[in-house]
Order: sequence, then structure tokens, then C-alpha cells
Amino acid sequence: MNPHKLDEKLLVCSQITPEDIDQAASAGVRLIINNRPDGEEPGQPLSADLKAKADALDIAYRHIPISGGNFDDASVMAFGDALASADGPTLAFCRTGTRATTLWALSQAGSRPTAAILGAANAAGYDLSQLRDRIEATGASGPDGPAADRPAARYDVVIVGGGAGGIATAASILKRDPKLSVAIIEPRTEHYYQPGWTMVGAGVFEPKSTCHSMASVMPKGATWIREAAQSFQPEQDQVTTANGRAIGYRALVVAPGNVLDWDAIDGLAATLGQNGVTSNYRYDTAPYTWELVRNLREGVALFTQPPMPIKCAGAPQKAMYLSCDNWLERGVLNNIDVAFHNAGGVLFGVKDYVPALMGYVERYGIDLNFESTLIAVDGAAKTATFREKTGEVTRAFDMIHVTPPQIAPRVVADSLLADKAGYVEVDQVTLQHVRYPNIFGLGDGGSTPNAKTAAAARKQAPIVAVNLLSVLKGGEPVAGYDGYGSCPLTVEKGKIVLAEFGYGGKLLPSFPKWLIDGTQPARLSWLLKSEALPWIYWNGMLKGHEWLVKPQPIERARQAA
Repeated sequence: MNPHKLDEKLLVCSQITPEDIDQAASAGVRLIINNRPDGEEPGQPLSADLKAKADALDIAYRHIPISGGNFDDASVMAFGDALASADGPTLAFCRTGTRATTLWALSQAGSRPTAAILGAANAAGYDLSQLRDRIEATGASGPDGPAADRPAARYDVVIVGGGAGGIATAASILKRDPKLSVAIIEPRTEHYYQPGWTMVGAGVFEPKSTCHSMASVMPKGATWIREAAQSFQPEQDQVTTANGRAIGYRALVVAPGNVLDWDAIDGLAATLGQNGVTSNYRYDTAPYTWELVRNLREGVALFTQPPMPIKCAGAPQKAMYLSCDNWLERGVLNNIDVAFHNAGGVLFGVKDYVPALMGYVERYGIDLNFESTLIAVDGAAKTATFREKTGEVTRAFDMIHVTPPQIAPRVVADSLLADKAGYVEVDQVTLQHVRYPNIFGLGDGGSTPNAKTAAAARKQAPIVAVNLLSVLKGGEPVAGYDGYGSCPLTVEKGKIVLAEFGYGGKLLPSFPKWLIDGTQPARLSWLLKSEALPWIYWNGMLKGHEWLVKPQPIERARQAA
């Protein structure tokens, strides 16, 4: 193998063998594109064998065969999109490398000067001067030309969002039909297990255990478009990215999460992560929570909860209970004034779990303040200001754990997909958009009135997959969501109140009461959160395994809802 460099990301070469892929892996290649049809000549390695070798080395593989000199627009688009999705160097090959170079040149039309494209090809040993007119014509179409009305790439399914909901849905779809073309639009390079940050803030988990590379969680067979979604054009079945690319689809899944609005609290962003101001809602500040907890011996510790909706309504309390448990164990709790300021009017929205939680509130001597909303933080002065029914109240603190207000992503809120609150407006049972039948929404960015938790997304993902596939075949949704969400309330180190419930606060336990009574603190529930759930997340949910969340018939879910 003697590859030629076309640009900073792409190498091209002649036919490779499985053994050459070892060399490519050593050179850091992250994607291999095969532009040669199987069976062109005797002894040619099969694409399936090359793919198996690439898979074994965790190298992405795409087969975009070209024959008869037919460089159709779809193949050019597919090649360009594959390049854009690669998380590192790419190696493209055919019999001599000419087809791979030609696809590259055509995919770059309009984004690079024609002379630069042809010059790079010529330097690599490929004379593509005969393509000059086509490259220039394609580039000249530009944003106002005829090509502007066509998506730069088109897929069976496009998923916006590479969080828990987006990745799990892609995996569930591809597990059912691996022949579908599926693209995930996601600009981030890291994927986080956010439920683990509560445990980071309590010194139970190491931060790095909650973070994997985005490339490592992308389902096999999915194309990763490493850009942000900029706007939706549902009437044209396309999404436009921040780089101006139009991505077409037959069906769309919108799972963008929600936005932590740190700036909504005056002074918070400037002092977060210092001056005793922390939050388990961020990867980089959750360790600071643990630092504050283990060093605090006396003073005032405040914990806040903003107006709903937020990610995991129990998370603000989890941080508080685990902190208090540590202070109790160290014998300093009596020296610390602990207060919970909740913008809502109750401790927890499902009454069945409140008695157990109140037992811990009393045990730890926590001062409850309802209808008390944090509006400002002065880190230097160590004061926090709350808006209450009687007016504004300012309290001094030594430590404050802040849960930020949360809002819908602007890309959704400004689109035709949004409800009045800015979230993706879907039917709460089918998760199908109420106006666009080939669009589905799930996770924290959806309008469903359930608890916004990873457990909810785990239940929703296979339902979206089943219903979307039915719609692609010309049918109607067949599976239904009952509003299930789970909130493992860490009331002390080693015990959890396992809240599992659906729409209307209906209890939906996953286990028989004799094994786990979710309304009572239990050691087994702690082991579930600390040991089982992280493993299930990385190795089950994100891989398309649907343990305990198989889709149920739509009629049953509608009755429950």
C-alpha cells in the first residue's frame, strides 16, 4: 500500500488487502472508503472481508462502489458526507485510486477553488483536468444556483442529537434494519453519562468514568455528521447545518436535549466552580462539589431547584442528601446549616415517595423553603438572592449547589417543530410530531410531560424506532409510551429511594415489591445505580439492547396515559 495525500484528512491508494488495514490503523486512519465494486477482477478482496477487518480494529468503513465511470450525484454526496463524518484521517481506495480521487474532487466543488482541487489531485499523481467543467459548474451553482434546492446528502433517517436519546434510537433502528442509511447530526466529540455526575459530586465515581468519546458510542452503520443543526425545513424534509449544508431525510428524529441556562441567574456564570459555588449539572464542576463537601466543617450550605422542567427533578435533592450523609458521618452536620430552596411548592412531585424523603429531611435537619427561586449569586461576597412570595431574600453561604434553569434549544424553539414552550411538539404516547408524521421527538427536548431522565429516553428510544419504521413502510405508529421515568434518589451513601413513575404520577416499578420497594430506601437500589445502570447505559442502551424496555402496544400505553 502506497497512499497519496490529497488534503489534511484524506489519503487515496490502489486496492488494499486486509493486511494493509493493520498498517492503516497504525497510521491513525479512522475511516476507510471502498470505491470499488466486488468482483471486478479475480482475487480481489471482498468488501465484507475488508469491513470485518476494519470493524475489528475499530475503524469505520463505507462502501461507495463506482463502476462504468458513472460518478452520480448521490455517490459524490455520500463520499463528501463520509469525509465530513470521519473523526480522523480517511483512506479511500479503488483499483488505482483514480475513482476515489475523482469522488473527492467532485465533493469539494464549490468549497475549494477548482485550480486547488485539480492541483492537489495532480500532485498525488491523478490528472483530472477533464473534470474542470463539471467542478466549475457544480461550484458555480453556489447558494443561489439550482443546487441550492437539493440536499447535499440524503438519508433514510436523520437524527439530530448525539445524546442518550439520539444514540439509543439510532442503535434500535439499525438493530431492526441495518440496511437503512442513518445519519446523526452532533457537533460534540464527547458523550457523557450525566446521571453519574451526582455520584461524582459525592466522591463515589471518578469523573472520567462518565465520559466516552462520541466516536466510540456511534452505532455501527450510522454516519456521524460532526456539525450542529442550524434550522429545520420540515416541508422540504431537510435539516440545515451550521455550515450551511442541507441534509435530506425520509424520517427525522429530533433529540437535542435541553439547555442549561446559567445566565438566567445573575452573576452565576462568572463564579461557578469557585467561591463555594458549584453544580453537579456540569462535568467540570461536579468534582468541585465533592471538594467543597469533604472540606466543609461548619457554616451554611444551600441547595437550589429552579422552576420545572429540568433534567431529573430529584437531582438537586440527591446532591443535598449525599452531602448531609457525609457531614453526618464525619460528625460535623450539627455545625452546618443546610437549606433547600425549591421554586416549586412540594418536595417531590409524586406523593408516594415524599414520606421517605421527609424522613431524611428530618434526619439531616434540612430547612425547606418552597416557592423560593434563586435569582442572583455574588461569589465574592458569598451571598445568594432568592425571589419569594414576600419579596427578595438574600442569604450568606459557605457552599451553594445550584441547579440552573433549563430551556428548549433555540434551534427547536425557533422552528416549525416547536410547541409554545419551545420543545418538539409530539404526541405523548406515539412520540410522533403532531403536524409532521415523518418526524419524531424524544428525550429532554421533547414536549412529553414526563420526568426528563435518561431512564425515560431509554424507554422512549425503542418506541420511536418501532413507530418510525412503521411510518417508513407506509403504516401508522404501533407502539406507545406510558410516560415512564426513573429517579433513583440517593438519600444516603448506600441507600436509594427508587422512584419509578409515569404520566399522572402513576407508579411503574420495574421490580416486584418483595425485591425492591421503590418507596423505601434500599441497599439493592444503590447497587442498581452504582454498579448496574452505568454498565447498562454504555453496553445496553447505546448498543440497541432493550432490556426491560421492550415497546408495548399503543393501546396499552394510551390506557396508562
